[in-house]
Amino acid sequence: MSFSRTLSIAAVAAFASVGAQAGELYGAGFDTQAPSTLSRAAVHAQAVEAVAQFKNYEVVNAEPAASSTVSRSEVRSQAVVANRAGTIASGNRS
Repeated sequence: MSFSRTLSIAAVAAFASVGAQAGELYGAGFDTQAPSTLSRAAVHAQAVEAVAQFKNYEVVNAEPAASSTVSRSEVRSQAVVANRAGTIASGNRS
């Protein structure tokens, strides 16, 4: 019992040490090493401009939805006929 517990603790420690080194191995810190070319005021001005443009965004529908000429009961009866004829998928095949 104590050997398996010791082995499990060693495995957890090994995985933790590999995880701690993964940032350096795979370049996770690449974005923190690049020097900034813009001043703080320039970045703030760009952010203010972007927010002002985003607030004026409006969604316009290109065309209104078409109204159906077929009633719900007709669609349902056509679906039942197509299902019985095997022309549409049903059950696990859909």
